[in-house]
Amino acid sequence: MEAAAEPVSFREAARTWAAIGCLGFGGPAGQIALMHRILVEEKRWISEERFLFALNYCMLLPGPEAQQLAIYVGWLLHRTPGGVVAGTLFVLPGALVVLALSVLYATLHALPLVAALFAGLKPAVLAVVVEAVLRIGRRALHGAFGLALAGAAFLAIFLLQVPFPAIVAAAAVLGLGVARLRPGWLPAGASGAGAARPVDRLLAAARPEHRPSRARALRVLAVWGGLWLVPVALVVVSLGPDAVFSRIALFFSQAAVVTFGGAYAVLAYLAQAAVATYGWLAPGEMLDGLGLAETTPGPLILVTQFVGFLAAYRNPGALDPLAAGLLGAALTSWVTFVPCFLWIFLGAPYVEALRGSRALAAALSAITASVVGVVLNLAVWFGLHVVFGTLAERSFGPFSVLVPDLASLDVASLGIAVAALVAMLGLRVGMLPTLAASALAGVALRLAGAG
Repeated sequence: MEAAAEPVSFREAARTWAAIGCLGFGGPAGQIALMHRILVEEKRWISEERFLFALNYCMLLPGPEAQQLAIYVGWLLHRTPGGVVAGTLFVLPGALVVLALSVLYATLHALPLVAALFAGLKPAVLAVVVEAVLRIGRRALHGAFGLALAGAAFLAIFLLQVPFPAIVAAAAVLGLGVARLRPGWLPAGASGAGAARPVDRLLAAARPEHRPSRARALRVLAVWGGLWLVPVALVVVSLGPDAVFSRIALFFSQAAVVTFGGAYAVLAYLAQAAVATYGWLAPGEMLDGLGLAETTPGPLILVTQFVGFLAAYRNPGALDPLAAGLLGAALTSWVTFVPCFLWIFLGAPYVEALRGSRALAAALSAITASVVGVVLNLAVWFGLHVVFGTLAERSFGPFSVLVPDLASLDVASLGIAVAALVAMLGLRVGMLPTLAASALAGVALRLAGAG
């Protein structure tokens, strides 16, 4: 039975996860598409229905949904060791590259050439975000109900600043109601389980770790909750709550719980705290961090590592600034990604037990549609901050919006953004060539006196 339930060797899976980790460019949309092509179409390890079911569950969780999807599939294939290997190899290549780029940013950012590179990179990031909205939208939105949910989520967060967890909860309730009263409004994938491939039947073989139980849940909470929170407690107790490392540990642990929707949906939240609350970054540097994360493989939430590095680098205390930055980056990554393993290992057995539930599939489908509206909000937020130098918040009764100062229009940034959009959306130029060309354009404009 055990041999029959192992359709994929552990070594082959590890090689595949390493390849996905090195090739996972393009943010969550690109990474999900890459995993779909490799896991569903090429290797045929899991079915389309099972892949989308796992994806919708991961979209419900806080943190990077693409990494959590990798953990989920790794856990299905090889239990906890498979999930650990999949989730770690998905993040590790990008984390190492972002760390190296953060060091270069901190030490060379004042140089005119580096500043010019980032002046060209930031407008190109806007094109990547817009493309992400379109790609995620095409995958998640089917029919008038999905479009209406995405639009309502956008208006709620853009005009009313409704917290994302509240949007998720409302979408789930609406999805459940529609499944009961108007099932025709739902996409076909949300109406029930699809046909399983042979590998899905093998994965359904009796395995204690794939079945929910109270004893197993308590073990997972003890092990993975301890790996996450014990280091946080040690840092806070030994250094005091006001030390920069304590603040990093506490803030990013909190972010790991409340940051639904991945990096795109929570960037504004992270930027506000890092800039306004803690003073770790200057205005606009969060966009630089996202630009770094966009140029590397791995989840975009690695931008948190950039923030943690700069926070400790600029507040090193008795440590060497570079050593402090490295420790800050490592601590940030630990408290950002360890909770992802907890969410999957704790919840996946219960989700698997509910596979085929029409109500659960409908709720997850509605949540996925609402996430599209949140990502659209970030695209608008990005566009305003990239193209205009001055923004003011205006309130109109219960509504609050950012209003740009038209005189602060950055023509050069607007031109680079438009060119990047045309290249990526119209000419189908890849993300990395577009980002590289935009960075060079920033240098050329700076040298010509237009930057």
